[in-house]
Amino acid sequence: MTEEQIKSEVQDVFRRVFGDDTLAVTQKTTQDDIEAWDSLEHINILSIIEQKYGVKFDLNEVMEIKTAGDIMNIVSRKVNK
Repeated sequence: MTEEQIKSEVQDVFRRVFGDDTLAVTQKTTQDDIEAWDSLEHINILSIIEQKYGVKFDLNEVMEIKTAGDIMNIVSRKVNK
């Protein structure tokens, strides 16, 4: 799976979670950039991604996530093993 496909699909997850079809998510998007991105929505995002890709985030990975790009990178590592 290409980086571009992962970026597009992760962006779709963010749009679904936040109910905003125009939301543009980049590698540098943080919780400060999306007002509604709180701890509950963070868990929702990760849960949807786990189901979508059939992967599981471990605690260390969850703790290292600071940006949408971090999520994309972890997904890429897991699906492109």
